[in-house]
Amino acid sequence: MEFSAQQIADFLHGEIIGDRDVKVNNLSKIDDSIPGTLSFLSNPKYSHFIYDCKAAIILVNNDFVPEKPISATLIKVENAYQSLASLLQLVDSFKKNKSGIEPLSYVSASAEIGAEPYIGAFSYIGDNVKTGKSVKIYPQSYIGDNVKIGDDVTIYAGAKIYANCVIGDRCVIHSGAVIGADGFGFAPTEDGSYNKIPQIGNVVLESDVEIGANTTVDRATMGSTIIHKGVKLDNLIQIAHNVEVGSNTVIAAQTGIAGSTKIGPNCMFGGQVGIPGHLHIEKGVKISAQAGITGNVKENSILLGSPAMPHMQFSKSYVYFKKLPELANTINNLQKEIEQLRNQIKAD
Repeated sequence: MEFSAQQIADFLHGEIIGDRDVKVNNLSKIDDSIPGTLSFLSNPKYSHFIYDCKAAIILVNNDFVPEKPISATLIKVENAYQSLASLLQLVDSFKKNKSGIEPLSYVSASAEIGAEPYIGAFSYIGDNVKTGKSVKIYPQSYIGDNVKIGDDVTIYAGAKIYANCVIGDRCVIHSGAVIGADGFGFAPTEDGSYNKIPQIGNVVLESDVEIGANTTVDRATMGSTIIHKGVKLDNLIQIAHNVEVGSNTVIAAQTGIAGSTKIGPNCMFGGQVGIPGHLHIEKGVKISAQAGITGNVKENSILLGSPAMPHMQFSKSYVYFKKLPELANTINNLQKEIEQLRNQIKAD
């Protein structure tokens, strides 16, 4: 698939400096460029690479002023990094341009499939499922009864969506993800065993949510587990029953969030963060990787450590953490000196 500089500039509303007809068929990094490709420069510290860059086309910011001649064609845009993202989305949409219902799939007679679908082989579409237009369901996916799926949704191979869940427009669900499995609810009995509490709620993904590979979002005991608009979940995340994740929150891999915790909008969690149940994490909170949260968190807090603490307190404490062996020796020596002084005082 080839694109000319003119086509790319038209799509990005950019200004061409150089050959309008030069074409590219791939991308490469500016510090490891390949002829016939498109590259980009957004970080000024990489500017020196542009003068020896072998790429045919380079995206640059509008304010970029070269210090010496550049052999590549430049396309000036408002934000080179965001423009690259838009371009990659365009290329990705061409690659995913599958359509039709493959013969080895099962689609219930009561399902309502929207226009321009793709349903891959060995996929199962249950009773009363409703999908919007341009939904792509890759092979070996499972869509349970009464599931509602919006427009332009992509569900990759092997994903499972249990009954009664709701998937909003433009969501992406990656391979191995499970949406709507039972929440972890069991009631202890007098003999020490546990009775299962039926999980009769569902999961609601609002629009523009992305769920990473092998991530699980459990259905609510009652009501809904809700992932609000624009949330991005990495691979291998556990979201428990009745959790609510606020809009445009991003969460990195191996984070676990226990039941009924409420997370505000625009939060950022690093990998392996642990959050117990029934807590309130307010908007704009940032939590560093491997932090362990033990209580409610106020708006715009930045937390590190396990148990987690405010980042300034953690940074000051860490100075002493590193010196603990030295401090222990100092304390031991002081104790010995104190004991010697006591003995002298008694002797006198």
